[in-house]
Amino acid sequence: MQFTTQNANEVVVKARGKFISRAVDVAEVASKRFLEGTIDVKNIAINSEEFQNKEGRTVRVSSIEITLGKK
Repeated sequence: MQFTTQNANEVVVKARGKFISRAVDVAEVASKRFLEGTIDVKNIAINSEEFQNKEGRTVRVSSIEITLGKK
C-alpha cells in the first residue's frame, strides 16, 4: 500500500523471530504478484539481538530487514 497510496520510492519490511517467514512472504507477494515488474528487492539485512527474558536467561532473536524499491 505504501507504493500505491503514498507513492513511496522505497519500503522496508522488518520482522523478528518467528515472523521472519511472514516478512519474506510479504516481500515476495508484493514484488511477484501485486506490483510485478515495478519493484525489486534492493537489500536484505539480517541480524540477531540478545536480551534477557523474564526468567533472567539470555535469549538471542534473529531479525531481518527487506528493502523494496521502485525500478
